[in-house]
Amino acid sequence: MEWYTLQVSSNKENAICKTLLRKIKVEGLDSSIGRVLAPTIKEKRVRGGKTKIIDRKLYPGYIFIEMACEEGVIDEKIWFMLRETDGVGTFIGSGKKPTSIPESQMQHILDHYENPEDPSIAGLNVAVGDTIDVIDGSFQGFVGQVDAIDEKRGIITVELTVFGRSTPVDLEYWQIRKEISG
Repeated sequence: MEWYTLQVSSNKENAICKTLLRKIKVEGLDSSIGRVLAPTIKEKRVRGGKTKIIDRKLYPGYIFIEMACEEGVIDEKIWFMLRETDGVGTFIGSGKKPTSIPESQMQHILDHYENPEDPSIAGLNVAVGDTIDVIDGSFQGFVGQVDAIDEKRGIITVELTVFGRSTPVDLEYWQIRKEISG
């Protein structure tokens, strides 16, 4: 069996996966179709001092299906079962000949899906010591260094040089961007 990418209606990925899994059992296609996934990653969102953990879709508008194809052609019974499902679009590829996902690429996706890391704050891709640009607020345009990160409140303490002096400033995670070196 190989993995294929199926385009589906956005924000309906999980519902379509459940529907397909139910249809696969009912129509006895278990031997031809393996797993059906809409991979997500857990993220922390901080709003007004409150932290929420959400599941963010890694590939909005797409699901992954593990299935057997003979010479790259989808079996007609599988093709009609998929096409008759509400919200299902087309496979990535051409017509009835979808393009399979390379094993190494799919393994990377599965690793993140099956072994999730601790949720991080959405948009926070910095660590203590990183150089950042301030992109919003009173200090917009300043460059500084991350001194501390308070994930619970979504606050980053940054050392900025203001009037020739090093000054610690508390900023929210969305007010900064990691400076790209090079």
